[in-house]
Amino acid sequence: MIAETVCSAVSAAGLGIAVVTAYRKRFLAAARLAAYALVPVGLVMTGVVGWLSDTALSPTAWAGFGVLGAAWLLFAGTRAVERRRAGTGAERGAAGRDAVAPAASAPPLGGRARPAAGPATTPRTAPSRGAGAEPAEDFSDIEAILKKHGI
Repeated sequence: MIAETVCSAVSAAGLGIAVVTAYRKRFLAAARLAAYALVPVGLVMTGVVGWLSDTALSPTAWAGFGVLGAAWLLFAGTRAVERRRAGTGAERGAAGRDAVAPAASAPPLGGRARPAAGPATTPRTAPSRGAGAEPAEDFSDIEAILKKHGI
């Protein structure tokens, strides 16, 4: 009974503010305020407010929320443990190389295909961008970042 009275008062106040806003020639804002103001009355009329007040005072409902929270914590915890167990360092690198064919990650830019011999072990040098030099298509930086994040 109190919830219905509060909702009616909130709606009446919202409609009053909408009228003042319309008086100031801001009709779009007034219509939006009126729409928001009618929501509490609509919730009371459909019975949602009564259902919520019954649920808020029910120990069984709160126990159900507790069970749902525990289930969510279990899901989140197992996901975190699964991510940590994915391996570190060499294990993760070996798993990443075995999971996808070496040539499958090469982008099809310019029709050139990357050799399938595996990752290069020589240190990378800065590509020369002088006159007549073709820019190098080296995506090792991007691949390293993606592997670091497990993608």
